[in-house]
Amino acid sequence: MNVSIWVWVAFNLFVLAMVAIDLGVFHRKAHEVKLREAGIWVGVWVTLALLMGLAIFLTRGQKFALEFITGYIVEQSLSVDNLFVFITIFGYFGVPAKYQHRVLLWGIIGALLMRGSFVAVGAYLIHSFSWVLYFFGGLLVVTGIRMLYKHDEEFDGETNKIVRLARRFIPISPVYDGQKFFVRAKSGKLMATPLFLTLLLVEFSDILFAVDSIPAVFGITKDPFIVYTATIMAVMGLRSMYFLLAGILPRFHKLQYGLSGILIFVGLKMIVAELGYHIHILASLGVIALALAGTIVWSLATEPPPKPDPVVAGDDPETLS
Repeated sequence: MNVSIWVWVAFNLFVLAMVAIDLGVFHRKAHEVKLREAGIWVGVWVTLALLMGLAIFLTRGQKFALEFITGYIVEQSLSVDNLFVFITIFGYFGVPAKYQHRVLLWGIIGALLMRGSFVAVGAYLIHSFSWVLYFFGGLLVVTGIRMLYKHDEEFDGETNKIVRLARRFIPISPVYDGQKFFVRAKSGKLMATPLFLTLLLVEFSDILFAVDSIPAVFGITKDPFIVYTATIMAVMGLRSMYFLLAGILPRFHKLQYGLSGILIFVGLKMIVAELGYHIHILASLGVIALALAGTIVWSLATEPPPKPDPVVAGDDPETLS
């Protein structure tokens, strides 16, 4: 759909305003985000996404509104897999619970910039090279199949390439200093804290995640504005969802099969659409909802494999463990 530049500007100003309110009002002082607060913010972001869908419906019609809602659900559901990564990273570095929100917020600010770039590049490639849609579709199918056989791996900061590269070029302090990302040593040398190292890993994990999620939303709609707004609205609610679900995420141990099915379905949908066989958006929405609901019920009906649950730290550590 043709969208005025002022609509793009207004949406981005809205996002920036919400980030400023979050940083300057609700989380000006570091504190542990409790379930009630997280639940309220999840409700706020879901409501804003629905209002966005309603606005698109009133101004552009049912088709684009359904594409937005479907793209939002796809992005939001795939982002749950990224939450497992956040839990593992926070647990390894023993990030105090009251500072986790700061890491996620700045991580999401970085994600907003990266997602915008990814959407712009994706839209350009699709417009310029028709074969790119086959590539994106194949990428999603392959990723979905790989997810079927994915095994949880313990995060090891000593062997992680990003951690080792960061420590090679950036002096890292062994201790936290409140919610600061950088501190000055007694010698006057500027050093990054473990909190910055955690942020770096969160940002890198989001880049890897976006490689799958952005093509998946393009598999729902080729409209850059719908892809961008659906993605951004989902990402903005990600940190609140983390605090709401962190304690129970390990219970959804079958969710990877639903996410795998979604990626394979969207990839095939993208490929067959280029061959002239279009799947109605309502049918797509139904398949995606069924995959999510089915694997959630399956998870709750079966016992998770015996392994220790990830621990989200709550006290300030003196040094890294």
